[in-house]
Amino acid sequence: MYRIIAVSPLEGYRLHVTFEDGVQGDVDLSARLFGTMFEPLKDPNLFGQVAIDEFGAVCWPNGADLAPDALYATIGACYAA
Repeated sequence: MYRIIAVSPLEGYRLHVTFEDGVQGDVDLSARLFGTMFEPLKDPNLFGQVAIDEFGAVCWPNGADLAPDALYATIGACYAA
């Protein structure tokens, strides 16, 4: 499993994510903020409260989270290019 060691919110509902193996990049979530858990993240103040949980996953105070493996697949593909 891939472990995230740093995450920063960016404008436009994007995140900059860094993994423990050095892979890093930006993920655009603007088209994915729908549904009960993710729609509240359209509030820039809540989106900006992004953190990393004890399992190395991206999370927010409302309980929304993103699996590190999925983020790695997205960023890793761009990183290798």
